[in-house]
Amino acid sequence: MFKVFVYEEGEPPLFHDGPCRSIYSMEGRFIHNMEVEKKLRTRDPDRAHVHFLPFSVVKMVKFIYQPNTFNITPLKRTILDYINTISTKYPFWNRTLGADHFMLSCHDWGPVSSYATPHLHANSIRVLCNANTSEGFNPSKDVSLPEINLKTGLNTGIIGGPSASHRPILAFFAGGLHGPIRPILLNHWKNKDTDIQVHDYLPQGVSYYEIMRKSRFCLCPSGYEVASPRVVEAIYLECVPVIISDHYVLPFSDVLDWKAFSIQVSVEDIPNLKKILLGVSWRQYIRMQRRVKIVQRHFIVNTPPKRFDVYHMILHSVWLRRLNVHLHT
Repeated sequence: MFKVFVYEEGEPPLFHDGPCRSIYSMEGRFIHNMEVEKKLRTRDPDRAHVHFLPFSVVKMVKFIYQPNTFNITPLKRTILDYINTISTKYPFWNRTLGADHFMLSCHDWGPVSSYATPHLHANSIRVLCNANTSEGFNPSKDVSLPEINLKTGLNTGIIGGPSASHRPILAFFAGGLHGPIRPILLNHWKNKDTDIQVHDYLPQGVSYYEIMRKSRFCLCPSGYEVASPRVVEAIYLECVPVIISDHYVLPFSDVLDWKAFSIQVSVEDIPNLKKILLGVSWRQYIRMQRRVKIVQRHFIVNTPPKRFDVYHMILHSVWLRRLNVHLHT
């Protein structure tokens, strides 16, 4: 019964388009699937429960942002012009001041771009990878979007992993020193313990995914922003995620019990990582890994979409928040 209307105004690449590869792939994949959707999309705006604003912040950064200026005024102005256009042409935005509308962005600047108009930020459903409560993310109104790094645009070759008994490494992380958390992690654990394998960058010829497949726990610290593609990579490779982040609202937490299939560690407990992970009994770990496998389908990207996949989970999260909006017509 749930129906989404996609505004047809705007031309690619800033609208109705988006990247389908890289850590920002969810923008393009969702926009594309929404464009070709036949069951949940309606072309009659009067039948819609929510209205989708199909702009891509990633594409705006690529085409209208002046590099190295950190001036996002052109992005905000473009979004404001777009909302002025649809609010003039249609009655739906003004009817609720945007409360039954949603935007979607995986770019770090998605949240600040929503300040283009106060109603977009305060009223609309914002589907964001950067789901940071310390920066205004509101879990009762906004949706946490999983950050999925599709390097080739496909899931091929990055789904599945061995059983617990074939994972000799206790925990693993490799990544750049982005943000305030990772330097703390590397300072405590880089080259300190063979059980906790922490690297900034892996040696040439060493496969990142293969080491994840050999690890029982995959460490997922935030970088500059709270979201990390390692969370979904761990789920894909059936490695129990260890989420090290403050203020991060985990995706689909309305329906998924993250404590059942992941470990959440505060920044202050980074020195105690080994003790915390060894405190998970073998029996408990096996249960957690099996649950990772169970929830895996909710993070799979499909084109066309399939029931229960990430596309449907995103729209389910939007639907839950739409229930809070009462229209008076």
